[in-house]
Amino acid sequence: MIDLLSRPIVELLGAFGGGTVPSGGPADVLRLSSAAIEAAQGIGRIAITELASNWNGDAADAALRYAENAHASALALADHADDIAAVVDRACRDTEQGFVELQAIVQSFVGIALSAGPIIATPMGQTMLISAAIEHLERALAVVARVRAELAVHAATAGELASPPAVPAPIDSGPAAVPGSPSNLTTSPATAQVIETGEKLAKTFALSLSQTGGTPDSPGAGGAQHFLGNSAMDSPRAGDAGRGVEVRLPDGSTVTAPNAEAAGAVRSALTQQGVPYAWGGTTPGTGLDCSGLTQWAYAQQGVDIPRLAQEQDIGSSVAAGDVQPGDLAVWDGHVAMVIGNGQLVEAGDPVQVGPIRTTNSDMAFKGFYRPTQ
Repeated sequence: MIDLLSRPIVELLGAFGGGTVPSGGPADVLRLSSAAIEAAQGIGRIAITELASNWNGDAADAALRYAENAHASALALADHADDIAAVVDRACRDTEQGFVELQAIVQSFVGIALSAGPIIATPMGQTMLISAAIEHLERALAVVARVRAELAVHAATAGELASPPAVPAPIDSGPAAVPGSPSNLTTSPATAQVIETGEKLAKTFALSLSQTGGTPDSPGAGGAQHFLGNSAMDSPRAGDAGRGVEVRLPDGSTVTAPNAEAAGAVRSALTQQGVPYAWGGTTPGTGLDCSGLTQWAYAQQGVDIPRLAQEQDIGSSVAAGDVQPGDLAVWDGHVAMVIGNGQLVEAGDPVQVGPIRTTNSDMAFKGFYRPTQ
C-alpha cells in the first residue's frame, strides 16, 4: 500500500531524471567553445600584427579592416556562449533543487508510513495514510509547477539569445598587391608560429568536443584543458567545496548552507510546514514537537542528534552574527533551526517560519550550534 500511494510522487521524481547534469553537459560544451574562440582570437591578434608589418597597400588595408572586425566578432561570440552557458547553469540548478525537494517529500511520506507501525492495517491508519499521501502529492505538484515556471523563464531568456552576434562576411579580392606584398608572410617565423598554433588549437578543440560525448563519468573537456589550461575550463561547481551548498527558501530566495547535511536538514524541515505541534511528537506529517522536528530533519541526512531540545547544543558553537542555514538555536526547553535570511523554522503550532530570535518565554538561551561541525 505504501508503494502504491507513493508511486505518483515517485513518478514525478522520475521526470527530473537524476537531478544533476553530468560533466561534459551543454554548459561545459558552450564554455569550451567560448574558451577556444578566445584562444583563437589571441592567435588572430598576433596574425593582425604580423600582417600590418609585412603588407601594405589597398588590399592590405581591406584585409586589416576585415581582421579587426573578425577580432571583435570573436570576442562577441565568446561572450554570447558564456551568456547561454549561464542560463543553462541556472536551469540545471533549479532542476536539481526541485529534485532534492521531491526526494525529501518522498522520504517524508515513507517515514510517516513506516512510523505508523501496526496501526497502518486498521481503517483509521489507512485513512491517515491516504490523507498524508494526498497532502504530500499536493506538495510535490507545487514543486513541479514552480520548477516548470522557472524553466519557462530560462527558456525565454535562452530564446532571446538565439541569434548570435554578426560575423563579418568575406571581403572581395582587392587590387594586386604593391611592393611589400604578403609573399614574406609564409616564411615569417612569427607567421609560421601562428599557423602551427592554430592547427594545434583546431585539433585539440575537435578532440575535446568528441570527448564530451563519452560516459557521464568521463572528463568532458580534457583535451581543451590540455591546451588551454585548467583554469579556463573549471566546472562551475569545481570551486564550491569551500563555499557551501545553496538552498532555495519558500519565498524563492537562495541561501548558502555550510555543507550538504545542513542544506538537506533545512530542506527536510521546511517540508513539515503546517504540521501540527504535538508534545513529544516525532512523526513527520502528523505531529512534531520542537526537538522532534530538528532531530528528524537531521536524521534524513544521516546525522544523529539528541532527542531533547536542551541536549541539541552539540557540534560547534556559532556566534549570532555568523549563523548559517542548518544551525540550531537552543534554549533550555526549546530548539529551532536557522534557515537563512534572518529566519528560522520551528515546531510552533503548527510548524512555521519566523524571524531569528534569542528569547522564548522565560527560557534561558544556550546559544547557536552547528551539529555538522
